[in-house]
Amino acid sequence: MPVSDSPDPLHIFVVGLDAFHLAQLCSLPGANEYAFHPLFTHRQLKCGERFPVRELLDRGRRRLQEFPGRVGAVVGYWDFPVSTVLPILRAEVGLPGPTLESVLKCEHKYWSRLEQARVVPEHIPAFCAVDPFAPQPLSQVTLDFPFWIKPVKSVLSHLGFLVRDADEFRAAIARIRSGIRRFGDPFNELLDHATLPPEIRSIDGNHCIAESLISTGRQCTLEGYSWHGDVQIYGTVDSLREGRAGSSFSRYEYPSTLPEPVQRHMGEIAARVIRQVGYDDAPFNIEFYWDEDRDRIWLLEINCRISKSHAPLFQMVDGCYHHQVMIDLGLGRRPRMPSRQGRFACAAKFMLRRYEDARVVRVPTEAEIEAIESAFPGVVIEIEVTEGMQLAELRFQDSYSYEVAVVFVGAESHAALEQIYQQVLAQLPLQFAGVNESEAGTKVGENA
Repeated sequence: MPVSDSPDPLHIFVVGLDAFHLAQLCSLPGANEYAFHPLFTHRQLKCGERFPVRELLDRGRRRLQEFPGRVGAVVGYWDFPVSTVLPILRAEVGLPGPTLESVLKCEHKYWSRLEQARVVPEHIPAFCAVDPFAPQPLSQVTLDFPFWIKPVKSVLSHLGFLVRDADEFRAAIARIRSGIRRFGDPFNELLDHATLPPEIRSIDGNHCIAESLISTGRQCTLEGYSWHGDVQIYGTVDSLREGRAGSSFSRYEYPSTLPEPVQRHMGEIAARVIRQVGYDDAPFNIEFYWDEDRDRIWLLEINCRISKSHAPLFQMVDGCYHHQVMIDLGLGRRPRMPSRQGRFACAAKFMLRRYEDARVVRVPTEAEIEAIESAFPGVVIEIEVTEGMQLAELRFQDSYSYEVAVVFVGAESHAALEQIYQQVLAQLPLQFAGVNESEAGTKVGENA
């Protein structure tokens, strides 16, 4: 899959490369000087019900060491296990990047909170570790109801629950016990490669963290990087939620409409935390809440990667996918990311959801999708389901909803984003039949 017209290209290995993101990478400025190689496809990253971490590391290091040319960079844009194996693979071939310990201080949710508490204690919730397999896990909780409980390593809010009383806690623990090892066991294999402090050695990937509620106010994500200790934020994306207790994302909008002083303060908090954990020479994104009534900022979590979901938004508004940041840092260069040079003034990713299981009765054809996209310049539609499937078959969903489609929209105003999205929904032939619905089902515009 290498792509380059240069006689001496920079060879870049991408962990989990797929055709969709390869197209984005090939559109970057100067991409004709790069040769992109898959270090595993996205499908190869998981095997059945497990993530083959040991095999990925063994086969990955062999591929890199046996490559006949000079490896210029090893990068990735997926969450676990990609973000966590990258430091190990880079170290094998002497490439720049953050240490494994600094990555784990971001991705191990309990370890991350301990580090954050050392530098920004006023911006994080009360928290405690919980062993879900203990005889009486509730006895370990030092918080009052309600609170959130989630694995110390999770993806896309998987197995994260809002618990309001002991009964809901017991129900959440039952679900967590049955599913936590899918991520917990392979995460433990990576923890074995790191030097862990005493307070973390006993809190492995099959533990949970309980946190007091901070989900009031407006949520956003700061996309940034650290290069030779210089922490920079190049974009802030608003995150809007819906559903029970705001448990599910409804859309991301860029650029943020938060006040500039709030965004600057968030950037200062991010820089303190990134420097505290020692994370350097790599991209990150950090999620925050702003409690507008109390003018208080809360830090939610840190991700050691660019956000794939935000990439098209940066391209629409700034004129370049922010894969550019990832590639530059992987090559040991200060990132060169343009600003406000795109086709649109603002952009959004809308996530179309259903909140109950249903059977997919009808999905749009490629021709129907192309017709809608042609009618609305700046619209890109991705369908996440197939005809005949049950939504319960979808994997790695949050605990309260099913994401059935994604619609990217570019526009000249934030208000126009919603208007265009609703027009697209009205034309989108995507139908479902639930328990109490007829065989003809309902269209997404009628009951999503």
